[in-house]
Order: sequence, then structure tokens, then C-alpha cells
Amino acid sequence: MNQSPVETALSRALIRWSLTKSTPVAETHTSWVFRVEQNGRNFAALKILKPNEVEEQRGSRLLAWYGGEGAATVFDMHGDTIFMEWLDGGTLGDPVRAGKDDEGTIALATVVASLHRQRSETPPELQPLRQRFQTLFDTDVRAWPHTARDLYARACGIALKLFDRPSAQIPLHGDVHHDNILSSDRGWLAIDPKGVLGDPAYDLANVFINPKGAAHLATDPRRIAARADILSQRLDYPRKRILGWAAAHAALSACWELAEERSITHQLACLPHLLSAYDQA
Repeated sequence: MNQSPVETALSRALIRWSLTKSTPVAETHTSWVFRVEQNGRNFAALKILKPNEVEEQRGSRLLAWYGGEGAATVFDMHGDTIFMEWLDGGTLGDPVRAGKDDEGTIALATVVASLHRQRSETPPELQPLRQRFQTLFDTDVRAWPHTARDLYARACGIALKLFDRPSAQIPLHGDVHHDNILSSDRGWLAIDPKGVLGDPAYDLANVFINPKGAAHLATDPRRIAARADILSQRLDYPRKRILGWAAAHAALSACWELAEERSITHQLACLPHLLSAYDQA
């Protein structure tokens, strides 16, 4: 019987790294994930990317570059297959959804500090942040609901202002949010980076519209202010810049959703509060 491409990739990975007992864990639109055993004792993860997943390949190379500091450790990579640390804890979204938002924001700041630590190794090729925002600038304002077009215009203006004001350019995870940070015996660790190059404050932007299932936090001006305070104080990034990127990213996220013909109700609920927080910062 002929094997499927993923079965072939899995078989080759098990042989290459002397692994056993593969268990399917998840299939996303970009990859398949398996739990495997090493030496019959320790668990590890295999992530097999689907064809032509350029962003996932770029992110995996950045994950390897982190060297396990603030992120899951990549043991080895071969083609579209990543052999990496198995993280079996819950996500940082769990305590936040349970009412521990300050604690979650502090933990998130600690993870980001580790990810942003200067490293001697040359980083892999990354996507410029300006290029990542091209979808925002290219979107026809008429794609937005009539009553929200002013929000789109304001967010675009803020993004352009941020790009016009020089900042440090460092490797960015590009998708930091609570459910991309998992518990482990080494502490909280990030997974699934996108691999971006740009302003360090941008890596905090996605925090403000997450986690899923906690929209009451993302639309609460007091929680927005508290998150901005904690992140700015702990990372020493300008508070106004953090909030500016948060508003710009919420609009970018809406444009991505519109391109896929999905609802932007959540982004529209968050964006006025983020713009107001930015104005007051």
C-alpha cells in the first residue's frame, strides 16, 4: 500500500532520529504534529510542515535560533520536518481565562524578555515588519463596515507613524499570544513563531486582542491599561509605542480575516478601546 506524503515523512523521521511510538496530536492548516518517544523514555514532538509553508519554515528556523531560551527547543531539522521538545503543559491562556490576567501578563513579559535577548549567532532570514503590514495598507477601506472605516483609517495612520519613527530592529516571534506560550518543567515557553524583523514593541501587540475566550479582558479599558503598564515597566519599551502597535495590529488582524471572508466582530470590539488607550498614553 502506498504511503501518503505525511506517512512517508513520519517514517523517515522515526528512522533518522531513532524515535518510536508516534501518536498524532494535531493537524493544522500548516502542519501535522506527532508525539514520539526517545529511547523509550522521553517524549518529543515531530512537526511536519505541509508543502510550500514558507512562513512556517521561516518561523521554525527562528525557533531553532532561540536555542531553547524562552521557547521550545529544536533538536534538529530536516527539510520540512522539525524534531523538537515536547511541551505537555497547558497554555498561558488558561490562567488568564481563569481571572489571573496580571500574572499572565507578567509571565508573558518574562518570555518576551528571553526571546529578545541578544544572541551572538546570526539570525535566519526574516520577514521585514513593514512587509508584514502590507495587507493593512493594501486593503480597500470599502471592505470594512461603513461605521468602522474611521477606525481603519486611524489604525493605518498610527502604523505609518510608527514605521516613520526609527526603532531597534530585532528578530521578532511575530505571533506572541497567550495560547502560543506553554507550560513546561523549564517554565513558560513560546512556540510557533512567524519569523519577523522589526520593532521589539510589536511583539506585544497581539497580546491585547487575546486570549481567545476572554474578550471581556480585551475590551476592558482598565485591563488594557494594566497590560500596557506591566509590559512597559518590565521590558522598558515605550508604553505609547506598545499601544500603537496593539491598535495597528488589531486592524491588520481584521484585514487578514476580511481577506478570508471571516468575521471581524472581535477586532471591531477591541479597536476603539485600543485607539483610545493610545490617545491617552
